[in-house]
Amino acid sequence: MEKKLEQIKEKGLERICKASSMAELEEVRKDLMGKKSELSDVLKNMGSLSAEDKKKIGMITTEIKNIFSDKITEKEQDIISSMSVLDEPLDITIPGTKSEEGALHPITQMCYDLNDAFRSLGFEVYSEDDISSEQYAFDNLNFALDHPARESMDTYWLEGTENKSGAERLCLRPHLTGGSVRYLLDHGAPARFVYPGRVYRNETTDARHERAFFQYEALIVDKNISFSSGMVMIQTILEKVFGRKINVRMREGFFPFTEPGYEIDMECLVCGGKGCRVCNHNGWIEVMPGGVIHPNVLRAAKLDPEEWTGFYINIGLDRLVMMRYGVDDVRLFHSADLRFLEQFK
Repeated sequence: MEKKLEQIKEKGLERICKASSMAELEEVRKDLMGKKSELSDVLKNMGSLSAEDKKKIGMITTEIKNIFSDKITEKEQDIISSMSVLDEPLDITIPGTKSEEGALHPITQMCYDLNDAFRSLGFEVYSEDDISSEQYAFDNLNFALDHPARESMDTYWLEGTENKSGAERLCLRPHLTGGSVRYLLDHGAPARFVYPGRVYRNETTDARHERAFFQYEALIVDKNISFSSGMVMIQTILEKVFGRKINVRMREGFFPFTEPGYEIDMECLVCGGKGCRVCNHNGWIEVMPGGVIHPNVLRAAKLDPEEWTGFYINIGLDRLVMMRYGVDDVRLFHSADLRFLEQFK
């Protein structure tokens, strides 16, 4: 029995040494150490041996198994170290294949740039879900019950909830402003935060309008916030984004959630203020509404308007990117046309 085991050992080591591939080595491992191997047969036929011989043969068999295992591991390392990563010879004269490199979408990059700019001013970046409700999109923001924005011709209401009201009537958020009340209810005041995201409007698309587009809203809530503080914030942010001073003007505008409210325009950078289809041929383009937060919005956020005040700005992110790169049609950003997007790598 011992002589047979010695023969098994010698033949096994010889087969391991001759193996030249991982597949061949795996076959050798099964033949030498598997359930149908010669070592297994030896162990099965030990019934006629004395107790002392069984112990001795068992020890020898275990030792041979350990030797096989160690040698197979060593051989695996030898085969791996000598293997080529190529399945065929390398022809270094063949031109290489250029790897495709991706890049951030220009709107995403603008959003990150604004995040950096606002963080440098001590703002927090906040986000919420794309699905909102009538309560947060309209009720909390001082919209009248008969305001046209509540109609389906402007807002996308979710099927099954369109006949409900308040928190139970769900919609794709038509603006980001509802997030301001949600934030203030959770965090209280004082607060300074921005909340970027996509919004949805049921409207006809053209060079300046899309049904789904990006906004970037900012809000300061504190005691004794002055109008000039909001204006300085606007000018600072635009200068950080474009790397130079931008001409800005403010016009009176009505928004239910502000009092007073303003339309904030910047000089059209596509045409340099001369007039083009992007700016409707007047040299200025509206990039953000803004104004002092309405007392009713503060009350909806459980804040006393006699103690707290604030200033909103709502940046049209898509239009700001159009100004940065001189793009004359907002629809190009949402076209998924790689010929257009590859220009911004």
